[in-house]
Amino acid sequence: MDAQLRAIADPTRRQILELATEREYTAGEIAERFDMTRPGVSQHIRVLMDVGLLSLRREATRHYYRANKQGLMLLRKQLDSFWKQGLADLKHIAERDEKRRR
Repeated sequence: MDAQLRAIADPTRRQILELATEREYTAGEIAERFDMTRPGVSQHIRVLMDVGLLSLRREATRHYYRANKQGLMLLRKQLDSFWKQGLADLKHIAERDEKRRR
């Protein structure tokens, strides 16, 4: 999860990931949407691929990228566990404080 969080800490990577949730894109189509070189965009794509948040489908010589739903679901599940624990801790504190006031 640490590698995934580091990957999405970059705003460009988050934008690529958001874009790739809509449909498949080639690297060129993704690069057209950013003010950077194609190799720069390819580096961001590689990072997202390496951490399992972007998937690749090859068709002849073309490469299509799309958000990896399984990778995103796993990351969300891990983040949700923090949220649930935080809510449980908050509930415990609120109940404890309520008992003290009585």
